[in-house]
Amino acid sequence: MSTSRARGQYAKGAERREQIIQTATDVFATEGFEGTALKRVAELVGVREATLFHYFKGKQELLTAVLAERDRRAAAVGNSEKAGLDLMAPIAERNRQERGLTTLYAVASATASHPGHDSHEYFRQRYEALVGDISADISQRQHLGEVRSDVDPVQLSRLVVAAFDGLQLQWLYDKDVDMAEGLRTLIDVLLPPAG
Repeated sequence: MSTSRARGQYAKGAERREQIIQTATDVFATEGFEGTALKRVAELVGVREATLFHYFKGKQELLTAVLAERDRRAAAVGNSEKAGLDLMAPIAERNRQERGLTTLYAVASATASHPGHDSHEYFRQRYEALVGDISADISQRQHLGEVRSDVDPVQLSRLVVAAFDGLQLQWLYDKDVDMAEGLRTLIDVLLPPAG
């Protein structure tokens, strides 16, 4: 087999894998994870269900790829001027519009806590990066005098992330919970410099 032909097949395979991820993400966002069979995803992609497992070693690997796509889409929320704390409320608004993915995230994050779980490393790295990004933003704001400086930025970051996840979980049970407003209130109350 020629090298160019092998590259073409690899590119096609990568393209198909991406198509599966995008389709699964969209289907889970609208129909939810529990209500969606992988057969439905395969039909929409135009392949047999068994073909999905040619691209993913199992259902959990596909779900982890869908969660990573959810994160990628969330990172694209807003514009390049928003970062760290300023992105929290817009991301909460987006999550409110994608109940299926939000439910999938909540369930997967709770079940992946065991180090042997297929998604454990994904969530560990995700939380590490999230806390790092937010604490860097808080630290910069502390130096500018915009945020209280009497608490470690990593600790404040962890509290903001915990509030986000907690508000999101409450919203899954009660749609009257306004995640974005809750986060804005937390940031307004918790972070202002001592006056």
